Amino acid sequence: MLAKPNPEAILATALAALSADADWRKVLDALPAPIYVTDTEGSVTYWNQACVELAGRVPQLGSDRWCVTWKIYTTTGEFMPHAECPMAQAIHQQRTIRDAVAIALRPDGSRVAFCPYPTPLFDAKGKLTGAINMLIDVTEEQSEALHSQAERCRRLAGAIYSRDSTSVLEDMADGFERTAAELRKRQPN
Repeated sequence: MLAKPNPEAILATALAALSADADWRKVLDALPAPIYVTDTEGSVTYWNQACVELAGRVPQLGSDRWCVTWKIYTTTGEFMPHAECPMAQAIHQQRTIRDAVAIALRPDGSRVAFCPYPTPLFDAKGKLTGAINMLIDVTEEQSEALHSQAERCRRLAGAIYSRDSTSVLEDMADGFERTAAELRKRQPN
């Protein structure tokens, strides 16, 4: 099995390139992870080819806001408006967001789970100038985690005697299994 790239090291390279004000696009284009940049209003101003591959679409300059993906869902299958995604949170709160997982729906109907690394950008005076985000594909790991969560819900449902609670847990398990199955049937790029 190939070693996974270190997301923090990749992000550090991207941040160094942006702060150097040199030819940062060339550096970001060469990075092995999907990376994009937004302005302070969340308008996507740059993306690398890896973003296109992960999202299954070419972002639309001037109209895409907050994220390069077509649609976003939570790991429980709930629709997440782009204005509520981790990148939007990072810009609104002016802080980095870590440890989030989201699921992107591609225009072809396939799904990909990812960990975002939204990081606000500030000028020398501390004024927000935009943000950078890196998306790490965690589809395989997330599919396995959702399947395990479904199994735990079913075990718990079998161990309790409340019909209402059992029904809720079974519905949750079905939702986790459905999302895991959608991730497993992901179509190749």
